[in-house]
Amino acid sequence: MHLSRRLYLSLFCGVAAISAIFGVYQVHVEMHGLKEDVQRQAQLLAESQQRPVTQMIEDGSWRDLQALADQFQNHARLAGLAIYDAAGEPVALTSGLAARLTATPAAVTRAIQSSRSIGGFFELGGVPMHILALPLTANGRTLGAIGVLHNVSFLASPVWRHALSSGAQTLLIVGITLLVYRWSLGKPLRHMTQWLQDLRTGTASAAASPPAEEIFRPLANEVTRMATSLHAARAAADEEARLREAALSLWTPERLRIAMSGKLNGGRLFAVSDREPYEHRRQGNSIAWSVPPSGLVTALEPVLRASDGTWIAQATGDADRETADERGRLRVPPDHPQYNLRRVWLSKEQEQGFYIGFANEGLWPLCHIAHTRPVFRTGDWEHYREVNWKFASVLLDEASGETEPLVLAQDYHFALLPRMIKERKPNARIAIFWHIPWPNPEAFGICPWQRELLDGLLGADLIGFHIQAHCNNFLATVDRVLESRIDWEHFAVNRRDHLTAVRPFPISVALNGDCGGATAADGGAVLSELSVKPDFLGLGVDRIDYTKGIPERLRAIERFLDLYPAYQERFTFVQIGAPSRTHIKRYQDLTAEVEAETERINRRFKTGAWQPLVFLNRQHSHEEIQPYYRNADLCLVTSLHDGMNLVAKEYVAARRDEQGVLILSRFTGASHELTDALVVNPYDTDELARAVHTALTMPAEEKRTRMQRMRSVIRENNVYRWAGDLIGELAGIRLEKAAKTSRQRFHVGDPAPAR
Repeated sequence: MHLSRRLYLSLFCGVAAISAIFGVYQVHVEMHGLKEDVQRQAQLLAESQQRPVTQMIEDGSWRDLQALADQFQNHARLAGLAIYDAAGEPVALTSGLAARLTATPAAVTRAIQSSRSIGGFFELGGVPMHILALPLTANGRTLGAIGVLHNVSFLASPVWRHALSSGAQTLLIVGITLLVYRWSLGKPLRHMTQWLQDLRTGTASAAASPPAEEIFRPLANEVTRMATSLHAARAAADEEARLREAALSLWTPERLRIAMSGKLNGGRLFAVSDREPYEHRRQGNSIAWSVPPSGLVTALEPVLRASDGTWIAQATGDADRETADERGRLRVPPDHPQYNLRRVWLSKEQEQGFYIGFANEGLWPLCHIAHTRPVFRTGDWEHYREVNWKFASVLLDEASGETEPLVLAQDYHFALLPRMIKERKPNARIAIFWHIPWPNPEAFGICPWQRELLDGLLGADLIGFHIQAHCNNFLATVDRVLESRIDWEHFAVNRRDHLTAVRPFPISVALNGDCGGATAADGGAVLSELSVKPDFLGLGVDRIDYTKGIPERLRAIERFLDLYPAYQERFTFVQIGAPSRTHIKRYQDLTAEVEAETERINRRFKTGAWQPLVFLNRQHSHEEIQPYYRNADLCLVTSLHDGMNLVAKEYVAARRDEQGVLILSRFTGASHELTDALVVNPYDTDELARAVHTALTMPAEEKRTRMQRMRSVIRENNVYRWAGDLIGELAGIRLEKAAKTSRQRFHVGDPAPAR
C-alpha cells in the first residue's frame, strides 16, 4: 500500500478509535449525571408531598389524594404520582398512569418493607421509566408509600448525539491533521529528500543544509553526522587517489585505525589524561555534551575505537556524574559509542594541590624557561603523588583482565604514574608523552623531588617529547641525577634492568580536505564582530599564559606602527586570548598587563573608528577561530618557550587558499618543522616589527610557495601519523625478563629493528 494511503488510513483509524473511546466514556459520564439529576428531582418532589399525603391517608381523604395525584400530569418528563397503602395497593394514581400502571412496582414494595426510599428503572408499556418510592409513616407505623415516576426515554439521546459528534470530530481532526501534514511536513520532507539525493550524487553545495524545523532536529542531527561522514569519506577517497597517483602516503583516521588494529593484536589501549575527551554540562533543564578543544581527542580516538579501549580522565563537567554509572564509566562518543570513558573525581584540595599547585605553579614554570619562578610546596607534592596513585589505581582496575595492556599517559600531570603501574603490572606496555619542553639539568635541579619524578617517568617503556633537543635534555638530566646507564646512540636509559626508550614525536594537527579557504563571507563576519575595517589583519591565538609572549607581541605591533606609520589606520592586530588558570595570581597579573598594554597602545594610535589592537578575552571554539585563521594576513606565534605550539600548525592547516604568512618564534618546537615561516626572536622587538612589515609586503607568489611547503609538511606529518608512530612504537616493544633485558636491551625502539 502507498505510504500516504497507509498514513491516511492509520490516522483515520487511530483518531476514530480514540474518539470512540472518549465518546463512550463521555456518554457514560453524562448518563450517570442525568440519572442522578432524575433521582434528586424525584427525591425532592416526594419529600415535599410526604407530609400532606400522610395526613390525607390518616384522615381517609381519598378524594383529596386523587386530586393531588392529578395535579402532576401533563409535565414534560414527570409521568405522575402513585400513592399506595400499607399493603401495597394503589389508593391514588395520576390519571395518565392508571391505565398503564396495573401492577405495583417492585421499588414500592421494597420501600414499604424496608421503611426507606428506594429508586429504580423499569419499563412501562415499552417506555423507560424511573420511580422513586418514599415510605409514609406515622407514630412508628408504615401507612404506605408515595411513588414519583419520570419518563426517562430522553436518556437515550446522548448516545446518538455523541456518536454523530464523534464521527464529525474524527473527520474534522483527520482533515486538519492531513492539511497540517501537507503544509508543515511535506515541504521539509521534500527538502530533506532532495538534500540526501544531492549528497548521494555529490552535487550538494556548501550552503545546503537539512530542514531546520524543531520536529526534524534529532533526524537532522543524525543525517548531518551521516552527511559529514560521507563527505569526509569522499574527500579521503579523493585524497587517497591523488596521493596514490603521486606515489605518496597520507595518514588518515581510517589508516590509523587499520594500522593500529594490526599492531595491537587484540590488545586494548588505555589512555590517561588530566582532561576528559567528552564532558556533560547542564543547559537549562537539559544536559548537553561537548568535546573540549584538544588535538588529543582527534589523535587518540581512532585507536581507542579500534581497540575498544578506555580513556581515564578527570571529570570536568557539572553533569558528569549523572551521565556515568556508579563507577564513573560510560561509553563514548555519546552519539555513537565505541570505547569507554572512566571519569575520576578530585576533591577541591586535590585539585588545588595537584593541578594548580604542583603541576602549574611548579612543573609548568620549571619546564618553561620564561622568567617565572616555580613554586614547590610539600603539601602540593603530597597531593600530586596522591592523585597520580588515584589514577593508577583506576587504571589497574580497568586493566585487571588484560595480560599485556598498552598504557599511554599524557603530560606532566602524571610523571609518577608509569612507575606505579609498572611495579604492579610488569607486562603492561607503558608510554608517556611530555607535551611541554624539558629543561636543561641545571634548571630541572631546582625541583626538590627531581629524583622521584625521574624515577616515576623511567617506569615507562617509552617517553615521548616533541623535539630531539628535549630528549637530549631529559637524558642529560637522568645522567646527572640518577644511577643509570645512558645509551646515547639509541637514546635509551637502563635503570634497574628496565629499558626506557626516549624518542621525539612531534605532535601535529589534522589537515582536513574540507578546510575551506578565506571567503568574503568569512571576512565580512570577522570585521563585523570587530567593528573595524582595516586593509590588513594580523592575528594571535593563545591561552593567556606568560610563556606565550603576548606583551612582547603587543609592544612589537606598537614598534611596527612607529617604524612604518603608513600602516596606521590600515592595520589591526587581533589577539584572541583564552582565560587560563585564573586561580593563579601570576595569570591574573598577566591578564591585567595585557589589558593595560592594549589600552595604552590604542590610546596612542586610535583614530575615529580604527584602532590598532583588539583583545578578545574569552574562550573561542575551534569553529569560531577558523574565520580569523582564513582571513588574517599574518599570524604571530611568539612563544618565549614552547613544546610545539599547535596554533602555528592550525593557521597553516586553515589556509587552503595558500595565502597568509606565519611569523614564528624560534623557541617553539614548530619552528623545527615549519622552516618556511618567518622565524624570529620574540625578545627582539625591532626584529619582530620588521617581520610584520615583511609579511605584509611579501609578494603573493612567495606567500603561496611558503604556505604550500608548510602545508605539505603538516599533510605528511599530521596528528594521525603522530599517534601511529607513538602507539606503533609502544606496541612493538618487547617485554623481556630483567636478565635478558640487560643483554638485549637495545631491541626496544632501535631505529631500524626487525620487529
